[in-house]
Amino acid sequence: MTANPAVPTVPSATYRLQLQPDFPFAAAEAVVPRLAELGVSHLHLSPVLQAVPGSTHGYDVVDHTRVRDELGGEDGLRALSRTAREHGLGLILDVVPNHMAVPAPEHLARPLWEVLRDGPDSPYARWFDIDWGAQGGRLLLPVLGGPLEDVLGELEVRKDTLRYYEHAFPIRPGTEKLPLRELLDAQWYRLAHWRQASSEINYRRFFTISELIGVRVEDEEVFEATHATLLRLLREGVADGLRIDHPDGLADPAGYLRRLREASGGRWTVVEKILTGDEPLPAGWACAGTTGYDALDRIDGLFTDPDGARAITRFYEEFGAAPADEGGQWAATVRRAACRLVTHDLAAEVDRLARAAERVTGAEVPLLREAIREVLVRIPVYRPYVVPGEHAPPQAVAMMEAAAAGARVPEAGTVADLALGRLGRGPDQDDFAVRFAQVSSALRAKSVEDTAFYRWYPLLSLNEVGRDPARPACAPDDFHAFCVRLQRDWPDTGTVLSTHDTKRSADVRARLAALSELPGPWAEWLRGVSAHMREYFGHSGIPVPDRQVEYQAWQYAVVFCSAAAADVVADTLLKSEREAGLRTSWTEQDSAYEEQLARFARELIAGPTSYATAEIARALEAPERANRLGATLVHLTMPGVPDIYQGDEDRQLLLVDPANRAPYAPGSAELSEKGLLTATALRLRRDHPDWFGDLSTYEPLYAAGPAAAHCVAFLRCGRALTVVTRLSHRLAEAGGWRGTQLALPDGSWTDLLTHRTYSGKVRLEELLAHNPVGLLVLG
Repeated sequence: MTANPAVPTVPSATYRLQLQPDFPFAAAEAVVPRLAELGVSHLHLSPVLQAVPGSTHGYDVVDHTRVRDELGGEDGLRALSRTAREHGLGLILDVVPNHMAVPAPEHLARPLWEVLRDGPDSPYARWFDIDWGAQGGRLLLPVLGGPLEDVLGELEVRKDTLRYYEHAFPIRPGTEKLPLRELLDAQWYRLAHWRQASSEINYRRFFTISELIGVRVEDEEVFEATHATLLRLLREGVADGLRIDHPDGLADPAGYLRRLREASGGRWTVVEKILTGDEPLPAGWACAGTTGYDALDRIDGLFTDPDGARAITRFYEEFGAAPADEGGQWAATVRRAACRLVTHDLAAEVDRLARAAERVTGAEVPLLREAIREVLVRIPVYRPYVVPGEHAPPQAVAMMEAAAAGARVPEAGTVADLALGRLGRGPDQDDFAVRFAQVSSALRAKSVEDTAFYRWYPLLSLNEVGRDPARPACAPDDFHAFCVRLQRDWPDTGTVLSTHDTKRSADVRARLAALSELPGPWAEWLRGVSAHMREYFGHSGIPVPDRQVEYQAWQYAVVFCSAAAADVVADTLLKSEREAGLRTSWTEQDSAYEEQLARFARELIAGPTSYATAEIARALEAPERANRLGATLVHLTMPGVPDIYQGDEDRQLLLVDPANRAPYAPGSAELSEKGLLTATALRLRRDHPDWFGDLSTYEPLYAAGPAAAHCVAFLRCGRALTVVTRLSHRLAEAGGWRGTQLALPDGSWTDLLTHRTYSGKVRLEELLAHNPVGLLVLG
């Protein structure tokens, strides 16, 4: 290896590392040689700017001017960059433009501290999206453990600071000597019970998290102040590209990306945009593409049996017998979750919209509030993209008009017109159009990903970020069409299978997806084992949750089949139930129920009945392997830039955070089967970037014969051929490949996994005799 190999402008592949105090820059530096050998071209780092002390993710930034001390500071980042470059690797930085932390103590975030002290006259007031017209011109801080009068004695004044446990608030100059109650009333902020956030908060948040305050990055000065350090690191060669967190929270995502492209010199940039179904990425966005959840959706769908998924859904509905809108049916469950959010958790945001609409139209606030709610819950994607003063895109117009028509309430049409910017220009008109879109994105994320996903779960592999459980599968022709569009429109977009935000790692989903090929055996097995378990638990005095929750628990049981996973499964079920909010919740915890749930989960995974999972687990082994290797190879060779989540080069069974955000622990130096496949594909991409990059081509290749539908194959640039097996259990049930052939393009083709050479028409029994996948190169 040369001393300083050149780092490509566009990555051939990235490797995501979750930086945190237990895995700082120095730890990342230590694994650089291993990751360079694996074959990636760039390290994809979680946020590196100063965050809340102890943060394990870094998305709670408190200071945009400094690289995080707990990770090793800027010196540590520069050392990591130097070591990476010595091994031919670059760095991709994660940018958090939408929000920053409301930390405790509050002085950790200087811009916010100065606003709390000086109010709307502070030069930092423009940083934050605060509705100063509400709350009597004060900023609501929902941090108290109870109503103010009940906790007054827990507040303490120390010099120019007001203290409440770990919180520290500035005191408005000139009010320091007032009696406590008068002093509180004289501040630019109002301390309130944390429960008041949903109905009274007057600053934009990240979703419904009051500890994260929205930043007005659309303001040029705010953009420059919050991006100066990251842009300097790009200019100075410390880093090479950017990943943009949650662009849907921004007032004008397209405008932000244009400004960022200019400021960064056109560096490779991908955005964490969640596309729903066939929703396209807005064509005018100045970026390379998404972070890859749209690819995840198609890849997972490719290895899911549509008929089996439907059969499992019918069995789930019968087994769980839940009410339609409480997990019994998908669409009804989503609608109820959304309705709950717009009337409770996002009530303050809806009220702000209603007040702005009232000032424009003169209509009554209650009527406007109802119309806003009814329109919001009918938006099928994250948000419309409307910029005040510009024509609304046709897709946004069609979507908003359909939502208004479906709402069937007075003022729904007015709400749509305001959201589309049709009622002229002015502060309130512009504010409504911008804020409506931001509230819409928060509603979609919270109602679908963070609520409905935890209430409806016939097959947990479908409940994933970027996926639509109503569309469980992706036919091969649809997958090919998607790849052709990527290669044509977004050839340098990101692709992904696991992230720090996925509910379950790729290998968990591969195992669960295999159940879609065994709907009959799954239903028969679960009926029997459930009856046996209930009888055993009844004698043991162990409480059993309702059958719907039990159904979810059995899916985890067949994934892990190990007593060592008992605590992980118990913690995951607890989080799931709190997110669902039907039997317990984060804010209304039922401790007795939660204790019973934990006891049940641990007994199910580690107790005497755990042997019962062995039968179904054996049936899943072969199709899981085919799914795992097939998804891996497709991901690494399809159009786009693949991102590998830390540890995912090996079989990795991880559940939702915090389990999937643990510090990276490199595995054995000896590559596993999946690791060997990963390294082979990554090195091929690295060594032949022209075969896979923006000037490459993508060509589907079709098998011929009775089992042709089980083969997915495609050519990249006419030089690299991917062949994978889909729905392998169904294939075996039907008698295998039965003479099905794949006609190879002219020339001699070598499978890099087996080193065997083929030409002409090759029987798939022969080509895939040792592996369910093949990676062939010409010559």
